[in-house]
Amino acid sequence: MLLTRLAEERLVKLFRQGQTLGSIYRSLGQEATACATAMALGPEDVIAPMIRNLGSMFVRGATPLEIFLQYLGRATGPTGGREHNNHFGSVARGLLAPTSMLGALIPVMAGVALSFRQKGEHRVAMTWIGDGGSSTGAFYEGLNFAVVQKLPLIVVGESNGYAFSTPPDRQMAGRMSARSQGAFTLTVDGNDAAAVYAAAAQARQRCLEGKGPAFLVCETFRMKGHAEHDDQRYVDPGLLAEWAAKDPLPRFETWLAHRGWAPAPDLRPRLEAELLAAAETALAAPWPDPATLEAGVFST
Repeated sequence: MLLTRLAEERLVKLFRQGQTLGSIYRSLGQEATACATAMALGPEDVIAPMIRNLGSMFVRGATPLEIFLQYLGRATGPTGGREHNNHFGSVARGLLAPTSMLGALIPVMAGVALSFRQKGEHRVAMTWIGDGGSSTGAFYEGLNFAVVQKLPLIVVGESNGYAFSTPPDRQMAGRMSARSQGAFTLTVDGNDAAAVYAAAAQARQRCLEGKGPAFLVCETFRMKGHAEHDDQRYVDPGLLAEWAAKDPLPRFETWLAHRGWAPAPDLRPRLEAELLAAAETALAAPWPDPATLEAGVFST
């Protein structure tokens, strides 16, 4: 969670320097949902993150250097400079590339889960969705298919307060849920990393027992605007202060302290130094050669 937060802070600095391609989509205040859910999976499971799930990519082995190369559009990045933000995957790591079409990954991951069953593999598929994306047709269609087929799919609903600038009560009549599709639904405090982990582990076990998909609702809050260019003026400052007091990082440190554990004292400076070095390496990396523009294109 700390690596995610510090990496995004470094990306914001690069954005403000005009170095990144496109904007930055922070997961500030909701790092626990991506990190703890991904941590509850096995190495053989497969995930498909969304734009605010950088933490899940770190869990599955993505490196800060890969992330910076990608955001800076460099030739040595995961997509060779042809994409930006976290739009890349790694089949070897069980990491499928995100897509900008909200909700679209749910039927895709239902298909992945179906392939597991057809092959007799003891594996689970996981993806994430936000408040706004849960109103799309793909969300309902994908979950409905997974329920009917009893597929090993976990959908993590990040109930984070806003779909861009639209609050939930302006775009849905009730709370975020998949009960109408018949999916097993768990609602958890999304800023309590230990609780999120336990709920995700429970959902995974049900999937492995052949009981069908699970929808895990993590109640959290997006502490920044939709993207770095969004000043979030539509959010009540009092609401931001309320959720700042529920920050998942200090809460997890308190959870650790109650059990006699503590992060290594040099953790933050060590991570900051690692991230600075990775950013400097990425900045020095070459741009893509225009002559390679059509490489990897099936038809022109």
